[in-house]
Amino acid sequence: MAERGAVLEGLRAYRMIAGMWVRSGMTYRASFVFTLFGNLVMTGLDFVGILLMFSHVDSLAGWSLPEVAFLYGASVTSFGIAHLAAGSMPQLGSRIRDGSFDVLLVRPVPVLAQVGGDRFSVRRLGRVVQGGVVLGWALAAADIDWTLSRVLLVPLMVFAGAAIFVAVFVAGAAFQIYAQDAAEVQNAFTYGGTTMLQYPPGVFGKDLVRGVTFVLPLAFVNWVPAARVLGRPYPVALPDWVAFASPLVAVGCCALAGLAWRTGLRSYMSVGS
Repeated sequence: MAERGAVLEGLRAYRMIAGMWVRSGMTYRASFVFTLFGNLVMTGLDFVGILLMFSHVDSLAGWSLPEVAFLYGASVTSFGIAHLAAGSMPQLGSRIRDGSFDVLLVRPVPVLAQVGGDRFSVRRLGRVVQGGVVLGWALAAADIDWTLSRVLLVPLMVFAGAAIFVAVFVAGAAFQIYAQDAAEVQNAFTYGGTTMLQYPPGVFGKDLVRGVTFVLPLAFVNWVPAARVLGRPYPVALPDWVAFASPLVAVGCCALAGLAWRTGLRSYMSVGS
């Protein structure tokens, strides 16, 4: 019960901090609109690269353009939701180095809520919108034999994938407590992870596919469930039910990330120590 109360308190604090930054960002409406549009265009350049690639080839590792667009849309939408919620986590290292992290520790508010809600920006919605548009087009254009389970699997995949990326953001922030200057390492698993997932698993070596399936389970963001939706074989032998395991994987990742965060926080030594 106490743990549940702490979670609710953290969510309430996060909502208040994020709301403060939203009100601040909306002060200059024109700047907000232009920044949101710019963010939308910049994130869309990745998909333009995929379109240019398919202007020279008919398929990529046997996957058609709508199928690759499905992977792209699912990955970018999930990452966009996670980035909207926890995109400030990589800045923790700079807070530790300049000593401002100590200020967060003395406030009567959960530290994770403060770090997550810090500089919350609605302009990050551009990535979610752009990914959602591509995903919608892919669902309409791809040759999918729709069943009830496949229909339910699409939103399940997107939101479970977002939770997995949030867990990666939190785990990366916990690592920064130890390393103090590891934002690029964290970005390799967040930004790098979503870029990798935009392409079919057959493009990569089987060792890498096994690693992101069984070690750092980013494959459950889209690769594994998407293979079921599209009727594609997965490079690693898995039972059929695993396609629906993304929510369980997300819960496990969030639990481990929370443990890593609490462990890191207990071992933190102030720059003035």
